[in-house]
Amino acid sequence: MVATLPGQAWHPDVTVATVVALEGRLLLVEERIDGQLVLNQPAGHLEPGESLVEAAVRETLEETGWQVRLEAFVGSYQWTAPGGQQYLRFAFAGQALAHDPSRPLDEGIERAVWLAPAELRARTAQHRSPLVWRVAADWLGGQRHPLSLVQAL
Repeated sequence: MVATLPGQAWHPDVTVATVVALEGRLLLVEERIDGQLVLNQPAGHLEPGESLVEAAVRETLEETGWQVRLEAFVGSYQWTAPGGQQYLRFAFAGQALAHDPSRPLDEGIERAVWLAPAELRARTAQHRSPLVWRVAADWLGGQRHPLSLVQAL
């Protein structure tokens, strides 16, 4: 557990991720982190003034060029990175609607890729974090919750 100093606020990074499946394959991104090519779901940070749902749709478009419609909430995940940074990830399931191949992708994103679940599992060493497979495995196992569980007031 990471301790904070007296009077110091704890601020975990709040992130969103989207599982998108098409013809038996999952939409992922290959991105460069510290010079390493890693795999992740389309994911990113919640920005001020947006809902978790809006963030998931935005991040998917920015990182892959795919417009999606969210259909379910997969789950929430808490993870502490090896350096001590803590993350709260909210994962969603979405349907692919349209792709814009000419859209520039976010900085650091090399490309969007479609992988069969077995291919994703075989490349575990390339996952950006253990959250990548955990979210995919939960989705593959049928974990779906109504979007109404995620409220923005």
